[in-house]
Amino acid sequence: MFALGLWGLDRGGMWRDEAVTFQVSGRTVPQIWRLLHEVDAVHGLYYLLMHAVLAVHPGEVVLRLPSVCAAALTAGLVAALGARLVRPRVGLWAGLLYAISPMAGHYAQEGRSYALVAAGATWATLLFVRAVRRGSWWGYGAVLGVTCWLHEFAVLLLLAHAVSLALARAGVRVWRGWGCAAGTVSLALLPMVLVSREQSAQVAWLRVPTVETAQGLLRTFLGPADGMYWTCLGLAVLGLAGLAGRRGELTCAGVCLPLAVVPPVALMLVSQVSPLYVDRYVLYALSGAPVLVAAGAERMAGALGRLPAAGRRVPALPHSRLRSSGGPPVALRNDCPHDDEPPKRCPAPRDRPHDGGALNGPHSSHPPPAVPRPGRVRRPLIVGVRWLGRPSQVAGLAGVLGLVLVLVQQFPLLRDDRSPERRPDDLAAVSRVAARRLRAGDSVLFLPAQARNVALAYPGAFRGARDVALAESGAESGTLYGREVDPGTLRRRMARLDRVWVVADRDLLAGRWKPGSHVERAKLAVLAQEFVPGRELVQGEVAVRLYVRPGRVGGAP
Repeated sequence: MFALGLWGLDRGGMWRDEAVTFQVSGRTVPQIWRLLHEVDAVHGLYYLLMHAVLAVHPGEVVLRLPSVCAAALTAGLVAALGARLVRPRVGLWAGLLYAISPMAGHYAQEGRSYALVAAGATWATLLFVRAVRRGSWWGYGAVLGVTCWLHEFAVLLLLAHAVSLALARAGVRVWRGWGCAAGTVSLALLPMVLVSREQSAQVAWLRVPTVETAQGLLRTFLGPADGMYWTCLGLAVLGLAGLAGRRGELTCAGVCLPLAVVPPVALMLVSQVSPLYVDRYVLYALSGAPVLVAAGAERMAGALGRLPAAGRRVPALPHSRLRSSGGPPVALRNDCPHDDEPPKRCPAPRDRPHDGGALNGPHSSHPPPAVPRPGRVRRPLIVGVRWLGRPSQVAGLAGVLGLVLVLVQQFPLLRDDRSPERRPDDLAAVSRVAARRLRAGDSVLFLPAQARNVALAYPGAFRGARDVALAESGAESGTLYGREVDPGTLRRRMARLDRVWVVADRDLLAGRWKPGSHVERAKLAVLAQEFVPGRELVQGEVAVRLYVRPGRVGGAP
């Protein structure tokens, strides 16, 4: 996972959310603290962590490196979870399957908190399994509490673990221990919940999830390609066998199915009333899917290993080969699954007083052992070959080989994901366009104010330019993008300009959506009434367009 995460990590551009991480983490701690009272409180702990990381070296690779390390850790924790719930071979398959998942790889290369949340949630689940068996809950509560402070929607993991306890029919002592840990986590998270509720306007752009949204998430969890999707879905269904085991005992399906299903479903249901759902908010639920798939593969391998196949004919052995001279008879290994082991001798029965200690003597009441007739031997369908080892080793190697084939099939997806075009936007490309056209002293207008993000992430491209609408910078005002002047001041500033470069959302310029801010509407009105558009350079959804007053179009450089 770490090697895949490092591959293409320096893709040469940040998208808007990464740019926010970069510019906020570069502020001082008091400035970050002031910002969190206004916006992005849900990412506060992550910003403080990245403030320390970027202090070492502010760059895009360092920005994404914590996510790479977290994704690699998550793959190892998924392997540990599978090994603890089933067996080490299942853990190996599950960890490798997580590592080559396109969804895990995508967020492993983003400078945001989601990969770290996935690592914390998987670790908390592993500690949950241990706590149910051993009774110590402090580690579980501590890890889950920190994880929830990285992103508050990780608290939905408590619902998943409650379902696991219900399926296990846990005793009162276990419920009491888990309840104390869950209550502590919830109380510790309460301040963030109260602050983030006041900042809910940040997610006003979200839409109500639909059935297609749920189907898309399932396909993302199991594999985007049809062949892999249906194969993994079938194996995951096999892995659901034994959902509820013995009373008080956690099962693989009882832990991993709620982990993969409960958080996304709960968030989608809440989003029917107040839209809050985005797939990256429940990235941590992905950890349960590979374990279910690997458990299904293990069950299938075991079933195939028990199927009989056409055996080989055993030649008749002479009587001298059936009995060693003066020793016990040699046992024929008709039912031994490993035909490369040396023959074992049957233990002799106890001497009996009436036959003088002679085994099968002339006066013995025990008949000689039956000699198997030549014929076909029942052998497992999956058998070991001498140079491959035991059937379990063969199955393990076959599983790894299958994962290598999956990696080869998904390689084009993983390769394409390393391109900046796979992100919603590419602010580095926008900054390069602006740097080629802007000169010192030029005026720039950002429309809407969020478009200023490109100048905050790549200030070199706008060095010497004058921001027409800016009244106070983001660091000084405790905002993400700075505080802008009122509409009257904006009109007076624009009245003194003959030309202005506009960095804008193309959909906004085209009238596909209307801004709610008075300042944004004033920007559009002044441009429409007093200026005419000149040359335009487009990069994705962002346009860098020159506006001039009538009669100055041809004079623009």
